[in-house]
Amino acid sequence: MSPKNISSEIIKLAHGAGGVLQEELISFITKNITYKNVNKGIGVQELDDGATIPLENYDKEIVITADGHTVYPLFFPGGNLGTLSACGTINDLIMMGAQPLALTSIVIVEEGFKFEQLEKIIDSFNFKAKEAKVAIIAGDTKVMPKGTLNDMIMATTGIGIKDKNVIVLDNNLKQADKIIITGSIGDHGTALIASREGLNISTDLTSDVGSLLEIYNVLREEINNNFIHAMKDPTRGGIAGALNDWAKKSNVGILLEEDKVTLKRQVKAICEMLGLDPYAIASEGRALMSVDSDKADEILKKIRSTKIGKDAVIIGEVNSNHPRKVLLNTLVGGTRFVDMPIGENIPRIC
Repeated sequence: MSPKNISSEIIKLAHGAGGVLQEELISFITKNITYKNVNKGIGVQELDDGATIPLENYDKEIVITADGHTVYPLFFPGGNLGTLSACGTINDLIMMGAQPLALTSIVIVEEGFKFEQLEKIIDSFNFKAKEAKVAIIAGDTKVMPKGTLNDMIMATTGIGIKDKNVIVLDNNLKQADKIIITGSIGDHGTALIASREGLNISTDLTSDVGSLLEIYNVLREEINNNFIHAMKDPTRGGIAGALNDWAKKSNVGILLEEDKVTLKRQVKAICEMLGLDPYAIASEGRALMSVDSDKADEILKKIRSTKIGKDAVIIGEVNSNHPRKVLLNTLVGGTRFVDMPIGENIPRIC
């Protein structure tokens, strides 16, 4: 792929925000990588939530994920850059079926940034790692000249481990699987946009940012027995992006029930006010799961036993109709496609 083969000759904010344009950018960046996996594990080619390195002569494999965090504002209702960086990386490991073990952290700050703000962000990052019993084992720090960076960004690597026989992948959906979401959707992106200057939106909505480790711990047996076929945290691109990614990679159709998808009244009101699609807005403390239909009720009950998953619901199922597409049975009785977003309407949400 050359610049002449892509839809734009310049990089736009939307290229980094989930959806069709981000897929285009990732393809452009990765097209000339020679070695894309290790020991026939999951690598760049699969574009999953992480990569795996199967260990020779052992029944385990290392799981690695990498993430950059550019959220603005740095402090938002319910969290901050540090909270987001730790939880987001830990969650990506969990979405691969792995036990999180360690993090690395790169901190890049702009000249003139206040130590008081830096301390709050780093303390939040450290607290969330400690809460999950995840070590912070390496990192780097850089300072950029004034005017070349907007305050601060962080980049992380997550390291976990899992059994080789555990298969939790985007391309692993099965016919008749039930689709579970562990709570309401769009809380993070909507809370963040409402807190930005100039919009004059008054709301008590907070981000859903949080670690999904509690859910992972109650579902270990189901994960190890491969009753959970795929997991994904619907960040950039929201559930629309995540579900379309699954449908495309697994070559299946997904049918959702609108009356089952939980939208907080604040999210619905703000989205209607700003003309946003809540299905395409990021959540940072939710998991989508595609699970064995015979085990779905049992899995749902276990998720609901946790604090972060108490509002989990089954919102749809996998079928053979309309392969590679996501459909929604609407409240008014019709059916519509849920399309892959072109790009996130809200830049710098994670």
